[in-house]
Formats: sequence, structure tokens, C-alpha cells
Amino acid sequence: MSSSTTGLEATKSVAPKLVVGLGNPGSKYEHTRHNIGFDCLNRLHQAVGLAPVQSKFESQIAKGRLGHHDVVLAWPMTYMNCSGRAVSQIARFYKIPPECILVVCDDLSLPLGKLRLRKSGSSGGQKGLDDVLKSMGTQDIPRLRIGIDATPENRETVDYVLSKFSKKEREVVDESLQRALEAIQCWLGEGILQAMNRFNATK
Repeated sequence: MSSSTTGLEATKSVAPKLVVGLGNPGSKYEHTRHNIGFDCLNRLHQAVGLAPVQSKFESQIAKGRLGHHDVVLAWPMTYMNCSGRAVSQIARFYKIPPECILVVCDDLSLPLGKLRLRKSGSSGGQKGLDDVLKSMGTQDIPRLRIGIDATPENRETVDYVLSKFSKKEREVVDESLQRALEAIQCWLGEGILQAMNRFNATK
């Protein structure tokens, strides 16, 4: 068995960190604005070569080691608005405290591709994040928001967030997702405040 799959077994007394990407399961939702959290975790999983994804806790999860930390990546399969049910199961099983969870999600209030990390606070209207905060019983959960632009005046928000990016938008999104991977690894290694200082600044 490779070292990447034995990290959690070797350090069971230390809780892993949990990175959660929010989105909706199913091919019809792939690469939509609302699924940018899923896309981010897909890229992270591919980039760092963690163990294969498995189905547990109403989620797809991958476990392994990044740097000096045991990590669980999670894609809740409960649909966006019920994400908290899956996250709370994972956190309870692995005994992960709220401050060791990072939720990655889309944000309508941010310009396309803009990253914003926060240590705590309200959901800002993001229903998946809101459900996570309610299920965990605290707002003290770090989150990484990725901007998808505000809903255009001639569009309904539901239709807009479930639409796919244009080719031009996709170029911006691809660049921001690469920076998001760096932000996540900064959070893992140096903590939320350092990640905020480095990645919340305007490019």
C-alpha cells in the first residue's frame, strides 16, 4: 500500500483536515457555475494524487496526505441545499472540528474568478454553505468562495447558476481554479489567516 493511503491509519489520534467542494451530482450539472466547488476539488485531487475516490457518508471522498497533513476531500452527493447532512457525517466520523474544515463554493456577489477566504461568518445567501453551517451548529467554519459574477438583469438566478461558462469566461475560471488550489494548500500548511492575506488581495 502506498504512503499516500496510509497516512490516516498511522495518525488516527490526530484529526485530518476536511476540504469540501459544494455542487450538485449528475452529468447535467457538470461544469456549471454552481458546481465550481466540485471542479476545484476535482483539480486538487488530480494534481496531488490522493487515493481513488470512494462512496461514503452520502459523498464521494478521497483520503490521503498533503504535505504534513492528513486530508479528506469530499464531494457531497446530497445536492447543494442539503450539503450539511453529508459534511456533518464526515466530521463526526473522523472527529474533525469546525476550524479544520474548508468549504469551497461559488459566490454570486464576487466578480468572475475572484477568490475570497473567510475564517467564519454567515453564508451570505449561499444555500449549500448555509446548510453546512446549520448542520454543524456554528458559523466558525473556514470557507473559500469563488466568484461567478452576479445574475444578469435578464436572467433568473436559478437558471443562471445552473448554466455553463462561456469559452471566454472559462479561461478566467481556469486561472482562478489554479489559484484556488494554491490557496487550499496554503490553508492546509499555514492556516486560514495566512491564506486570507495571500489570496484575498486583488491581483
